[in-house]
Amino acid sequence: MLEFVYRFCHHRVRATILLTFLIEAVTLFFRFGLGLKSTEHTASTVGRLTMGIRFHHGYAGLILLALLIFRRFKQSQSADAIFVVGMSLFVSDVIHHSLLYLITGSADLDLVYPGSF
Repeated sequence: MLEFVYRFCHHRVRATILLTFLIEAVTLFFRFGLGLKSTEHTASTVGRLTMGIRFHHGYAGLILLALLIFRRFKQSQSADAIFVVGMSLFVSDVIHHSLLYLITGSADLDLVYPGSF
C-alpha cells in the first residue's frame, strides 16, 4: 500500500501527509467509532508483551526515523519509504494525543498500563 501511496503522490511530503491522515483516521475510528481505549482493551494482550509499558505508534515512528541515521538505511532504496512511514507514525501520534486532550480533556499519554507497576 505504501508503494501505491508513494507513486500516487510522487513526493515524500505529500505521501507523509496522506499516510498520516490515514493512520489518524484509523486511530480515531477505533477510539471514537468503536469506543476502544488502549489502556483498557490492550492491557491484557499488548501490555503483557511489553511488560506493562505502553507502546505508542509514535515510538515505532521514531525508531524508523532513527534507522535513517545509519548509512546502510539512508542509502537504501527503501529510505524514502522508511522516512514516510516513520514520520507519519510519529506525527499521527502527536496529532492523536493532542486531539484526545482537546476532545476528552485527557491526552491519554500514559507511559505504562494502569496497575502494571
